[in-house]
Amino acid sequence: MTATKQVGTGLKIGAGVAIAFGALTLFSGGMALFGGAEVQAAVGNAVPWVLWFNFLSGAVYIAAGIGIWTGAIWGTVLARLLAVSLLALFAAFLWRVYSGGAYEMRTVGAMVLRSGFWLGMAVALGRCRLHQPAH
Repeated sequence: MTATKQVGTGLKIGAGVAIAFGALTLFSGGMALFGGAEVQAAVGNAVPWVLWFNFLSGAVYIAAGIGIWTGAIWGTVLARLLAVSLLALFAAFLWRVYSGGAYEMRTVGAMVLRSGFWLGMAVALGRCRLHQPAH
């Protein structure tokens, strides 16, 4: 049996943002990875493994948003996994930057936004005790 509870308005908004964020991530990442020559030139010094991770995680953003919206415990689990994995990816990316590797400054901004959003969602979900079974 899956534990669920009523989802508050703030978490519904966060879930909606997560779903929209995931769709935009899939679109923009897909364009960067599979777009034509002009799009590829505009990507510049994007780090391929960061680009692929972010593109693939877009689908997980959507799944997590759906899980959070419906109050399913796996939505919280996905939010926490996203927070941890994005922070780890960001740390690896920053190590690359520190080591002198080529990068785009917009990647720094995107990683701050992604990591911050999912960390915030994970904390909010933990604080609201959304998935605690009723006694």
